[in-house]
Amino acid sequence: MEKITPDDPLTKSPDLVAENIAKLKDLFPELVTEGKQGASVSVDVLQQLVGDRTVTDSQEKYGLNWHGKRKARQLALVPSTGTLRPCPRDSLDWDTTQNLMIEGDNLEVLKLLQRSYAGKVKMIYIDPPYNTGGDFVYADSFSDNIRNYMELTGQVRGGCGVSSNPETSGRFHTNWLNMMYPRIKLARNLLRSDGVMFISIDDNEVDNLLKICREIFGDENYCGSFIWEKKKKPSFLNANMGSVTDYIIAFARNRSMSPPFAAGNVENGKKYPFNNAGNGIKTLVFPPGSVHFTIDDQTIPPQDMSGGNIHTILLDKVIIANGTNENEFRLEGEWRYSQSKLNEFVAEKAEILISKVPFRPNYVNRSGELKKSANLLSHRTNGVPTNEDATNEIRELFGADVMSHPKPSGLIQYLVRAITGAGDTIMDFFAGSGTTAHGMWRQCADDGLERHFLLVQLPEVIAPDDAAGKDARALCEKLGVPPNISEVCKERLRRTANTFRGELTHRDLDLGFKVFRLAESNIKAWNSRPDLIAETLDEVVDNLRAERLPDDLLYELLLKLGFELATRIERYDCDDFEIASVGSGTLMTCLAERITREGAERLGGRISRLRQELQPAGGSVVIFRDSAFEDDVTKANLSETLTQAGIEKIRSL
Repeated sequence: MEKITPDDPLTKSPDLVAENIAKLKDLFPELVTEGKQGASVSVDVLQQLVGDRTVTDSQEKYGLNWHGKRKARQLALVPSTGTLRPCPRDSLDWDTTQNLMIEGDNLEVLKLLQRSYAGKVKMIYIDPPYNTGGDFVYADSFSDNIRNYMELTGQVRGGCGVSSNPETSGRFHTNWLNMMYPRIKLARNLLRSDGVMFISIDDNEVDNLLKICREIFGDENYCGSFIWEKKKKPSFLNANMGSVTDYIIAFARNRSMSPPFAAGNVENGKKYPFNNAGNGIKTLVFPPGSVHFTIDDQTIPPQDMSGGNIHTILLDKVIIANGTNENEFRLEGEWRYSQSKLNEFVAEKAEILISKVPFRPNYVNRSGELKKSANLLSHRTNGVPTNEDATNEIRELFGADVMSHPKPSGLIQYLVRAITGAGDTIMDFFAGSGTTAHGMWRQCADDGLERHFLLVQLPEVIAPDDAAGKDARALCEKLGVPPNISEVCKERLRRTANTFRGELTHRDLDLGFKVFRLAESNIKAWNSRPDLIAETLDEVVDNLRAERLPDDLLYELLLKLGFELATRIERYDCDDFEIASVGSGTLMTCLAERITREGAERLGGRISRLRQELQPAGGSVVIFRDSAFEDDVTKANLSETLTQAGIEKIRSL
């Protein structure tokens, strides 16, 4: 039985440096040589291999450079030794939900997600600090960012903290770039091949942001920039002109594979491309399965559905099941299109959306004929709400201004509708109050398609002297939780979910979320100080943190072995032991603190039978707590029993 030590790759996030060197060595064997410090890359050979004829003339090249760029690039490659601890008490529908909310420094969390979520996220949206002088930047530590994170969030004493980045600082743009570069670089790895990343920004850093994204994603993967009309009335903080817009820049993992950004109306039902009163009475026949409904499954009898000056009569009953019509039905009304065009839509099985009763077809998606979104997002032209709407949205949920400068959920809904579909994952690692989750839920409620979110938010402390955070701090005190932004986010998710539960009584929508919290690894690193030899020898005997629970260990294993955090865990009893099974027996664990010889015999038999029942593809990995075994004989006997059952990968923590 092989023991997992603090130096084992399983105790860290993926070593991206080693993986990059392995890829280079696979492509160009002559590029990588072995030295005293391990593998090294010959830059001269690389330049020759790529046919670079200019490097001997000058080392200058086009691009954006700043002090600390090399360190920022390396920071993304330093493996994390942290873990994510499950917090079921803070969660909603823990046992069934696939939505995730993670508290922690997003740089470390992005590192920890590399093995489990690489190439799985369809859409990333972030609203990072705009670097206006008053907002903060993360104080990353190159040597130990987990310790740095615990200090800045007040979990341990230290002098490090979250601070603003004033324009008077000589490193004003540099600080911001050093924060953003490694995070965007790591986030790109999580995107699917057809995935897209959206980033909100204003004039302060839009040029620099575009440059670093072009470098990380490549010029060819720049999709364009939305101009979002964020205000209905301009603010005149600028000495020369009033500002009413921000930007949302878009980069694809691979633009040739990313979908066109579909145009859509955020507030469904306000515009009806089919309807045009006074244009003549026509009848449209809808075959079974031709119409997608965002209303609840039901049977609707024939009736007059006219409203205002729009004439619509349902001539047949409609049976709606699983969001589509089970039977043929006819609508009689006044349509904008000719009858032949409407018949053409139906004949080619175009997707026709009806959002509510009275029936008024309001959206058509024809195969190969997708209306692309304009790059202007405005409340006047396509119904995208403003910051004023976002403030009202927060007040309606909380009765107070608990979040400064929130984004409207309708803005995120527009982006979610534009590129995502059923089963897609949407990520936001500057989650704030949870607007991205709110916007995703809105779209799921509208189109009936199941999507899932993955939020990351730093538990940024709301200071007592922060006037803008007064309402948020009061909310946290009322709830009896620490006064920080991540607690506000969790409460918004709960209240938003409850709102949707009341509105969608017959819709099966995942309105829960699992909470995880960034922490130091469950496996303690050995401190070999000579003056503490007795204490450090004890750590060798039991190198797991005493305060950690079995599920803390289990979820760290999930991360390190590449399982998603929402993966279903089956639990089986074996007398007084619990066996956890992940991936139909691909991973099985028993993390009990005490295993006797008799207990080991029972465990061996139960795990062997489970393997035969579950028949995992590719075999099983079985893991125990190393310090739990009564003696070496107990450990050896259990290993032999499992080996005879065909289980070859047996590890201990």
